[in-house]
Amino acid sequence: MSTVIKIKGFRFFFFSLEGNEPAHIHIEQAERYAKFWLEPVQLAKSDGFRSFEISELRKLVEDNKELFKERWNEHFSSKS
Repeated sequence: MSTVIKIKGFRFFFFSLEGNEPAHIHIEQAERYAKFWLEPVQLAKSDGFRSFEISELRKLVEDNKELFKERWNEHFSSKS
């Protein structure tokens, strides 16, 4: 797992063996989890977060999308 950033107690990360999927970011906090696609920003799955929290997470992903894409590209281009 590669942590990109932590914001407001949420950890934003991706797994090292996911380069065959479109760019996305995983988010966890305690026992709760979500996954967002980055292009376009869209919820892929969620477990344990309430709808208002998903809205907050979507906003955080949108605000940091360029960073997430940059880190994704850096990480997975080095695996080729």
